[in-house]
This record gives sequence, C-alpha cells and structure tokens, in this order.
Amino acid sequence: MTQSRHPGSGEGAIAWALLAPALALLSVFVFGPILYLLVLSFTTGSFTRAGLQWQGWQNYQRLLLDPDVGQVLWNTLYFTVATVIPSLVIPLGLAVLLNQSLRWRGLLRTAYFIPSVTSLVAVGLGFRWLFQTDGPMNGVLAILGITPIPWLSSTIWAMPVLIGLSVWKQLGFNLVVFLAGLQAIPRSRYEAAALDGAGPWAQLWHITLPGLRPTLIFALVTTGIFTLRSFEQVYVITGGGPLNSTNVLVYYIYQQAFAQFDFGYAAAAAIVLMGLALVLVFLQLRLGGEGDD
Repeated sequence: MTQSRHPGSGEGAIAWALLAPALALLSVFVFGPILYLLVLSFTTGSFTRAGLQWQGWQNYQRLLLDPDVGQVLWNTLYFTVATVIPSLVIPLGLAVLLNQSLRWRGLLRTAYFIPSVTSLVAVGLGFRWLFQTDGPMNGVLAILGITPIPWLSSTIWAMPVLIGLSVWKQLGFNLVVFLAGLQAIPRSRYEAAALDGAGPWAQLWHITLPGLRPTLIFALVTTGIFTLRSFEQVYVITGGGPLNSTNVLVYYIYQQAFAQFDFGYAAAAAIVLMGLALVLVFLQLRLGGEGDD
C-alpha cells in the first residue's frame, strides 16, 4: 500500500529553504529600502536619527501644491510619451526589414544594437557637443541656409534633443526584442496568407502585429520605465533647464535630495515615481501575461 503524501509538508519546507537566500537578498536590497523610503517620505529627512521629525502627509501636500511639481510632471509626461512612441515604431519597422533575407543583415543588427551598450554619459556629452550653438548641427543648418537654432538654451528645442538621445539609446534593445518576437511567429502563417492573396500590409496588420502582442507590451513597459528613470541625459546636457523646461521627475528628486537636502520631500516624490512604474508593470501583467491564459 502506498502512503499518501501530504502536499505542503516536506515539499513546502524544501521550497522555503531554496527561496530563503533570494528572499533574504530581496529583503535587504529591495523591500527594506522601499519600506525605509516610504517611512522617510512622512518625515523631514535627515542624515541622523535624532534629526528625523514626523510630518505625516505634509510632504505629499507640498507635492500637490508646488507649482514646480506640475511643470515637472508635465515635462515627464511629454518626455515619456514622445520617447516611447518612436522607440517602438522605429525599431519595429527596422526589425521587420532585418527579419528578411538581406545582405549584411548580421552587421546591421550589430550596428543598431551598439547604442544600447554605449555609456549614456558619454553619449550625452556627444549630443551636447553636436547641439551646442556653434556645433555641427547648426553648421549643417548654416550650409542649408537655415538660421542656427539655440538647441540647448531654448525652452522649445531642449526637450526634443533629450528625446532624440533617448530614442537613439533605446532603439537597439527594442530592435533585438522585436526580432526575437518575429522569429517566434510561424512562417506557415505568412505562407498561408500569401496563398490567400494577402499583401505585405495585410500580413503586417493581421499576422505580425497580433503575433507580437506580448512582445509589444513588454517593450512598451520596459521603454516606459527606462524613460521614467531617465537622469543622465538631463544631468549631462541641460541640467533641467532652460527655465525648468527639461526638469523631469527623477532629476527633480535628485535636486531636492542632494542640492536642497530635503530628503523627506524627495522621498515622497520618489514614492510617486515608484507608483507610476508599478502602474506600468500592472498593465503589462494584465494585458500581456494573464490576459493570454
């Protein structure tokens, strides 16, 4: 007679034992700092415990009433939307082309991926040189007979420079993701569609895009999170200026914490940023993961 095994007895203990190292690391380096950040957001913030004073919801009230925060949130929304859309459309088009039997396809894939592994600070310095008043971009405009543009000192043009850098930086990663998604779509679907008389556009809309749905959602979320946490390009190129026109939420948190030493207020702003990132992750789980079951 075989003895019935009770699930959750020996297997549960082994599972918890195997998970314990990972949970310990997560507790020390993820959950613990998040909890401390949440507590800090309700205090004045200080380098010492003696300097901490409980403020309740005052830091969050300041966030709601501070007019600079409204400008920062608008900049963040503008920067995020204007970066995410081309960061998905351009790599998707390139991936569809590079998924074909083209000459030098491997070399082109490598070339497009190079921005993803390049230092963002180094790229930011390069973009600042390109778009300075007497830089190469204005040199090209002068040759074409166009009046030079004050790219980095203009409240209109400074943000597009940062957006262009962010799109260029994210292009290679999304290209590789889309290529992997395209190769997972069975070729038989395209062959059957071609026999039915479907052209390239019909195949794109009815086979490629539906087949890439989980990949598109993943790329949307990762690109959105990458954009929300953008700091280096703002720090290196514009410093949040001119006139606060390129000051995004991450850079604003840095200013409040390490320029104003207002750590409690910066912690409250960081909690808001974390909430925005969690919303994106929640949308990915709802639209891409559980929705396919």
